Amino acid sequence: MALLLKNARAIDPACGLDDVCDILIRDGRIVEVGRGLALGKGVARDLAGKIVVPGLVDMHVHLREPGQEQKEDIASGSRAAARGGFTAVCCMPNTTPVIDSAAQVRFVAERAAAVAKCRVHVAGACTQGLKGDTLSEMGDMAAHGAVAFTDDGRGIQSSGMMRLVLDYASMFGKAVMVHCQDEGLVGAGQVNEGVASTRLGLLGWPAEGEELEIARDIALARLTGCPLHIQHITTLRGLDMVRAAKAEGLPVTCEVTPHHLFLTEDDITDDYNTALKVNPPLRTAADAAGLLEGVADGSIDCIASDHAPHAAWEKDCEFEVAAFGMTGLETALALVLTKLVGGGLIDYARMVELMAVNPRRVLRLDPVGIAAGSVADLTVIDPDAAWTVDRCGFASKAANSAFIGMELTGRAHDVYVGGYATMEEGVIVE
Repeated sequence: MALLLKNARAIDPACGLDDVCDILIRDGRIVEVGRGLALGKGVARDLAGKIVVPGLVDMHVHLREPGQEQKEDIASGSRAAARGGFTAVCCMPNTTPVIDSAAQVRFVAERAAAVAKCRVHVAGACTQGLKGDTLSEMGDMAAHGAVAFTDDGRGIQSSGMMRLVLDYASMFGKAVMVHCQDEGLVGAGQVNEGVASTRLGLLGWPAEGEELEIARDIALARLTGCPLHIQHITTLRGLDMVRAAKAEGLPVTCEVTPHHLFLTEDDITDDYNTALKVNPPLRTAADAAGLLEGVADGSIDCIASDHAPHAAWEKDCEFEVAAFGMTGLETALALVLTKLVGGGLIDYARMVELMAVNPRRVLRLDPVGIAAGSVADLTVIDPDAAWTVDRCGFASKAANSAFIGMELTGRAHDVYVGGYATMEEGVIVE
């Protein structure tokens, strides 16, 4: 199939491109980038006023399949990803059963090949059943396509086991992505410990419960040399540890979620909105301001949604018993465009680094760019689209978003995976 995208502003910081041009695609790859390109036979689309960027990657999502399909499945989650402008996602292993073997990795990959509307990369569990005491089948999983390892949802409590995980992952050239949580300190915490927990009368979740494991895992990365990726970082002190590790030359990276950038503990009011119950919890305004600075100065490598869909009954209950997590695939890009790019904190090129270039680098995926020879995974953005987040408008099965009702500017217009449209003009291509 031949495709010509005309008159769009193409932005790719990896090759220094920011210009209005045409992109010619044939057989799934970009053939030529330039002006005044012609297409003899195929489909031509005029994208004047739109922005084309390398396909976005959400490196931290929960697709819930296998075993939790009442919340989400690969079909619905990948459609949500396409609606949000993503050409690829990396799904977490805390499913039922846990993705801790080659058979489970293959199941997800084969299911995604049959039903997904984006590329689905699989992260394998570090330990069997996420229990933190027995190493998972890391070698087999790597051989069958696992792109990274994580016990996301739990922190590995034993330093000895964490060292073993890092040693093994380094042999396979994979990063270990860590959910930093000292369970002895966190306990049954519900919200950030301090003003919020006191005001709301809820059990507190101290920032130190995250920061202690960040410090430990950085030390173990120094010991083993294994690439370490800190997931959903929430505190300024934690970010300063990452900065120091980078300055030391250690292979340490980190990600932040939109909800930890744009929401704080102060947003949890006496209506106890359970959409705001997330793991790790929303922190202070000072922490959020520090994270925003980290996004702007390059200390934070990636923005990831931590898309965590839940069935309605899991959130429509008392705050203390509600499930942790928030959906995010369909709002992440628009929030970044509205609040970061539109707010002047970053430019489009930095947005592409955070949401396309760096996630591929951390996951050791092949780079994708707007250049001849590259795979044609592309996201087309309408920068002027004004819309309101509506709980009835999600492609996801879930609507546990704290951004419902928010007015945003900018969203994905088209998504191309291997040169084929998975979404055109905001509509999923079936």
